[in-house]
Amino acid sequence: MENFYFIGIGGIGMSNLARYFLAHGKTVGGYDKTASALTEELQAEGAQIHYNDDVNLISPPFKDKDKTLVVYTPAVPSDHLEWTYFRENGFEIMKRAQVLGEITRTNRSICVAGTHGKTTTSSMIAHLLKQSSIDCNAFLGGILKNYDNNLLLSDKSDLTVIEADEYDRSFHWLSPYMAVITSVAPDHLDIYGTKEEYRKAFVHFTSLIREGGTLLMESNVNIEPQVKESVKVYRYAARHCEGDSPKQSINTDCFAHARNDALDFSAENIKIANGEIFFDFVTPEKVISNISLGVPVAINIDNAVAALAIAWLNNVTEEELRAGMASFRGAKRRFDFHIKTGDLVVIDDYAHHPEELEASISSVKKLYPDRELTVVFQPHLYSRTNDFYKEFAQVLSLADKVILIPIYPAREESIEGVSSQMILDEMTIPKKKLLSKEALIEQIRDEKPDVLLIAGAGDIELLVDPIKAKLNG
Repeated sequence: MENFYFIGIGGIGMSNLARYFLAHGKTVGGYDKTASALTEELQAEGAQIHYNDDVNLISPPFKDKDKTLVVYTPAVPSDHLEWTYFRENGFEIMKRAQVLGEITRTNRSICVAGTHGKTTTSSMIAHLLKQSSIDCNAFLGGILKNYDNNLLLSDKSDLTVIEADEYDRSFHWLSPYMAVITSVAPDHLDIYGTKEEYRKAFVHFTSLIREGGTLLMESNVNIEPQVKESVKVYRYAARHCEGDSPKQSINTDCFAHARNDALDFSAENIKIANGEIFFDFVTPEKVISNISLGVPVAINIDNAVAALAIAWLNNVTEEELRAGMASFRGAKRRFDFHIKTGDLVVIDDYAHHPEELEASISSVKKLYPDRELTVVFQPHLYSRTNDFYKEFAQVLSLADKVILIPIYPAREESIEGVSSQMILDEMTIPKKKLLSKEALIEQIRDEKPDVLLIAGAGDIELLVDPIKAKLNG
């Protein structure tokens, strides 16, 4: 194929594929609902993009069905005019995941799956490999700050890091050389129906790992993998401390893992102080002491252990591991500090599942145990809110103050009776309210936040700059 047309080209996952084909000299174009920084960057790199669903706006090269591949995401509605045109006229059409799957069959792919932690873990792996003598390619689910990109390319390595998305069973198209599973906490029940079916999808994912490959699973992942006999299976340590409350000052002693023969990789002797985190990285063969965590929040310790393990298994040296982890700057919208002063801290995070949100809130509490935490949260999807509104309420009640805004529907139609009010009604803290996005911007200064966590996977990211402007005004 010479031409690649993307329906939904501005999505974080679609855009790195578009960049990949641009880098390989192909003609790239597409449609998206709205312009964004990503689409503007793609246009600057040579992509032809428009923002109205109109077949007449598709440029002539992309109407040559013998030379054009059309790529779409499951979020595209079936009545989309351009997608309908391509379907009815016999074009070759592939899901984004299918295209990634083709790439994984021609590379040694490191595929990172899990309910949460995918973007940070895959970004860490990519950075550790990229800055080492090993090198890699990477298709990432976030913009990695070290490179200001979600695509990394190499002219010497066939290792390719890929974020493996479980939505719509997309990760079943992949053919991993190595796979990581960070979590199987149930999600996307609109697709899977039951928690058991969700977990079964991850079991099937493990069966796709190539002969002689590797599976690395977080210690609390409660599935029985179905790997080929030649695949090596490793477990890495989850941070866990019985009785540790996010509202209490952190007791670093409880993070010190006792040696456990069931764990192949773990973090021990974790020290959190003065805005820094250090730990010893334990491998099956040696202990690499005093690793400095580049993005020093507790939520990243688990992710770092997984990333270090994969890099270590790919022969990254001890010195390269130390330098890589210390220099990692994170992905945008993953525990992203926007303001960090003695009077005000503003953090933006992508958390949109109860477990993710709990990890984020707990991490902030551990960093700032004596300061008041205000959380602004935008629920993502009516179906997820309906499935988990009680869990969201319980987690949000760990904060001191909470402001909810309306649900971001994404691909969904509204569900009667389902709204952010359901979460608000279940919360147990007194300082809680539900505001429109416009009212939030107007009133945020009156809230006098000390530490502010802005969380959600919808368009809440567009509120970060206006909120900062109001607070700094």
